[in-house]
Amino acid sequence: MKHQLLLMSFVPLILADLPSISHVRVPKDPFEPVQIRQAYAGSTGMHLSWNTFKKLPAAPTVHYGLTTTSLTSVSLPQNAESVTYPTSLTYNNHVHIKYLKPNTKYFWKPAFSNATSIFSFTTAREAGDHTLFTIAVVVDLGLIGPQGLSTTVGAGASNPLKPGEINTIQSLQKHESWDFLWHPGDIGYADYWLKEELQGYLPKTSIADGFHVYESLLNQFYDEMTPLTSRKPYMVGPGNHEANCDNGGLHGYDVKICVPGQTNFTGFRNHFRMPSYESGGLENFWYSFNHGMVHFIQFDTETDLGHGIIGPDQPGGSDAGEDSGPFGLVDQQINWLINDLKKVDRKKTPWVVAAGHRPWYVSGAICAECQKAFESILNQYSVDLVFTGHFHIYERIAPIFNGKIDPNELNNPKFPWYITNGAAGHYDGLDNLHTKLAPFSRAAFDRHYGWSRLVFHNCSHLTHEFVKSADGSVLDRATLFKDRKC
Repeated sequence: MKHQLLLMSFVPLILADLPSISHVRVPKDPFEPVQIRQAYAGSTGMHLSWNTFKKLPAAPTVHYGLTTTSLTSVSLPQNAESVTYPTSLTYNNHVHIKYLKPNTKYFWKPAFSNATSIFSFTTAREAGDHTLFTIAVVVDLGLIGPQGLSTTVGAGASNPLKPGEINTIQSLQKHESWDFLWHPGDIGYADYWLKEELQGYLPKTSIADGFHVYESLLNQFYDEMTPLTSRKPYMVGPGNHEANCDNGGLHGYDVKICVPGQTNFTGFRNHFRMPSYESGGLENFWYSFNHGMVHFIQFDTETDLGHGIIGPDQPGGSDAGEDSGPFGLVDQQINWLINDLKKVDRKKTPWVVAAGHRPWYVSGAICAECQKAFESILNQYSVDLVFTGHFHIYERIAPIFNGKIDPNELNNPKFPWYITNGAAGHYDGLDNLHTKLAPFSRAAFDRHYGWSRLVFHNCSHLTHEFVKSADGSVLDRATLFKDRKC
């Protein structure tokens, strides 16, 4: 099933004309695969994606097999697409491979390049497999380095890295014992180009030329994520910083300064392929998938909230200046979410974990419209854990519904458990928690970059850990118990 994206036939920018993208690695071979990434497509399928600086001479093709010396299977052209958009430096190449074995390691290599690198992926664990496994979660992770989060920041930003400090991307590599990486929104922060220039962190360009800088930051981020995303599935969802180029109307500017290709989540929609077709969802905005004993749900807090509610990023929404979406029909996401939850087989996947970008339980600004749209549904269908970000801190919340804390806390609660972790790191650093934490708060940090590790022990025990990126230590650990027979 092809994604109905706009602007697929445009030619990317000419690299020689863009002096501001000197930080982007451009291979000599224009067909060399870069920005390798993969995503689950059910337990017997995978989405394999890579970018090239030139349009491929034919449909994207992958050779794959069970060993590096037997790449004898070939993907089908009808399950492939190559897309781009105005201002893009590259073409996004996507191949959907079907009829694989679950929980099996395969090796693969894109065609049309002289590059010799062979990549690997492992398919999802089959639903009903109750073997222990671990996943990693990051939210609000941006470019790290001279043009992003580094040892210096611009005026108004805070929390620079210490010299030699291990950042979140490096920490994820160092502690790569997880099956896949989940990133529910705010991916790369390319829309910070204007903010970084106005704060004196990057050299100033004209507004008209700003799209060069945006594309540079975006491609640098995808490059530095490649050591992770080329090895493990990278499951993503939408955040406000994917919406357009202007960081939400910064300093009086608005979406009008953004050129076609840098509005309406265009880059996000082109770059990734998630299992929306397999789960009846919509593009990369909302979808679900099974992995072992867990049913995972990615929902969209930015647009398409249903119930007649305007999403924060939509025209007239609370996040003024984003002007994106809606992308589905009226109530499409809400109807999908209800139907998806109704179909969960709790014998095979006793755990249900959902993630959206914006929080409604946090010791800071909340997304009230998100709470109105989603909270009752998530509680009604006994979702075990709801994961969010957006607020650049870490906070673990007690199981809660409609403002009432579950008296059982983590010992077999009826209400969903909420965790916000937007502390992965980006140019702006970290936010400050309220001086007085909310009554539902159980642990909170606003001075450490970090990521979340979820360990699914069995059908009754799930442990969450907040891992400090700098040294790998666990700053907070808590285990949820559900009284279920395994």
